[in-house]
Amino acid sequence: MTATADRAEKGRAVRKRVPRSAHAEWLAAVDRPDPVAVLERQGRDRLPELLPVRYGRMSASPVAFLRGGAAVMAADLAARPHTGLTVQLCGDAHLLNFGVFTSPERALLFDLNDFDETFPGPFEWDVKRLAASIAVTARENGHSEARARRAARAAGAEYRHAMRRLAGRGELAVWYERVDADLLVPLVRSARHRGRAESSLARARRRTSLQALGRLTETVDGRPRIVQDPPLLERAGPPDMGALRKIFSDYRSTLSEERRLLLGRYRFMDAARKVVGVGSVGTRCFVVLLAGRDADDPLFLQIKEAGRSVLEEHLPSGPYDHPGHRVVAGQRLLQAANDIFLGWMTGPQGRPYYWRQLRDTKGTADVAGMSPDELLGYARLCGTALARAHARSGDRIAIAAYLGGADTFERAVADFALRYADQNALDHGTLCAAVAAGVVRAAPGV
Repeated sequence: MTATADRAEKGRAVRKRVPRSAHAEWLAAVDRPDPVAVLERQGRDRLPELLPVRYGRMSASPVAFLRGGAAVMAADLAARPHTGLTVQLCGDAHLLNFGVFTSPERALLFDLNDFDETFPGPFEWDVKRLAASIAVTARENGHSEARARRAARAAGAEYRHAMRRLAGRGELAVWYERVDADLLVPLVRSARHRGRAESSLARARRRTSLQALGRLTETVDGRPRIVQDPPLLERAGPPDMGALRKIFSDYRSTLSEERRLLLGRYRFMDAARKVVGVGSVGTRCFVVLLAGRDADDPLFLQIKEAGRSVLEEHLPSGPYDHPGHRVVAGQRLLQAANDIFLGWMTGPQGRPYYWRQLRDTKGTADVAGMSPDELLGYARLCGTALARAHARSGDRIAIAAYLGGADTFERAVADFALRYADQNALDHGTLCAAVAAGVVRAAPGV
């Protein structure tokens, strides 16, 4: 038997331990942790003044709760048997963590775009989180249960098809595989919606540091300064500014020689604390404004605290001791092309951080406005992109053999997605009840 055949047999053998149909199962255990308690425990090392913003955003809708509740779902996935077919997981592969960005060659790509929770683990955890987010989004958009199931199943099907296709390709071919962002447009059937998709891609191409200069800054004494919008964007005070200047200098020394030379041509102009996302609210995050040739040649960098992945307490130890290193290495493994300024380091008080560009032609789909057909097409594209990402780090041949040629896996994942959407709705209600009872405080509308 060849090495390839051995790998395929390894994947098929896993079916005896974890049948593909078993992925449909979801029933909350009697001792399942309270979801609000999970969130509060996660927030202990975050900025306490920002936690009400996090709870306010998460309580807005079931979709928002799912976005912020990666720790809740990680515990739920860990409570079920898993395949042990390990890949570098995104760890938070919901619909809104896919999007478009430009490669260093300035090609517009579609891919995963958030890696705070990345960690090695069983491939199906990402697939199930993606499928659950599709089901929750479909319901929130008013789609029928049949439509929700169809879209969740489509993501699993495209994941399976893409993984089986990649299992037949060579190592370099898999590594260089990319998903062109222009594939988004053919997914849209109506001319009106197709025009909206084309406009979204055009807006993404305009989301650069130069565009951000006009939106995020004002001129004070002839110099650009970041505009304040408390509590979401607040200019760093003198102590933070001094620390950030030192962090910036240390970070620059960790880059490769050519990128260190490039970054050395920029001057530090200003910095501000920024609230980002939903699940990340409360982590320490700053935006740094740099100027290159002149004030009209800006570069915005984001420095974000990296904590433990929500997956770490449920899986064996990973290869990286430094959380920032974990995030950066995971992004480099999963994404088809990486930000040239991606880096990691240790900051004041020994806190781990990672760096990236704030805006490098990035864009996320407006899933809340998607019709059933649009969501179906988008789900397929996300499933394809996820398989491409997993194929780089995991044993794609074993995974493809486990998935097989039948539709058993995606049917099971769709069943799970609808069942977990029910659980997510209950958890969202639990958070809203905790807010109403004053157990946690939520800041509305921020």
